[in-house]
Amino acid sequence: MVGKFSWIIVSLLFLQGSTTVKTIMFYGDSLTAGYGLSTEEAFPALLEKKLNAQSIRCKVINAGLSGETSAGGLSRIDWVLRQPVDIFVLELGGNDGLRGLPLEQTKANLQAIIDKVKAKNPNAKIVVAGMMVPPNMGKDYTTQFKDVFPELAKKNKATLIPFLLEGVGGNEKLNLPDGIHPNIEGHKIIATNLVNFIGPLL
Repeated sequence: MVGKFSWIIVSLLFLQGSTTVKTIMFYGDSLTAGYGLSTEEAFPALLEKKLNAQSIRCKVINAGLSGETSAGGLSRIDWVLRQPVDIFVLELGGNDGLRGLPLEQTKANLQAIIDKVKAKNPNAKIVVAGMMVPPNMGKDYTTQFKDVFPELAKKNKATLIPFLLEGVGGNEKLNLPDGIHPNIEGHKIIATNLVNFIGPLL
């Protein structure tokens, strides 16, 4: 009888845990914000729908801000972290690269953001979204810029998305006329790709 009672308690705890809604925050720039599109058309919202369709209960918060640099992200992170998160996806640095800002400062800003997330949510899983810059920035700069993200991921034992725009960047059919920001179809592909990185963390 005791064994049966214990089994019932364990089952109830399992069911309670399985219905817990996990909170995922995407903290980034115009790519996350969905520049030129509605929030519902941007990849964070599309990812939430895909995960929920797979019976993975989650709430995705789009904390993207167009034009955001790593320094800007660091300045507003405390305000954003007023709500707890289970998974924090860092998608910043692209605007730093396009402006040719010093990479050591970019890396320091991104690390400071991660440190604040860890301090506020010690159990949160960190995901670093990799980015690239156009070759016209120079070979040395583009190579070093690309290396910033895997280095951060390794240092913080975070999940790395090698290139957020995989399969989308450089394809004019999947981007707005500016050639930088994904269109609706581009965001759909990004969301599909992200399921492979975010899904296992849940």
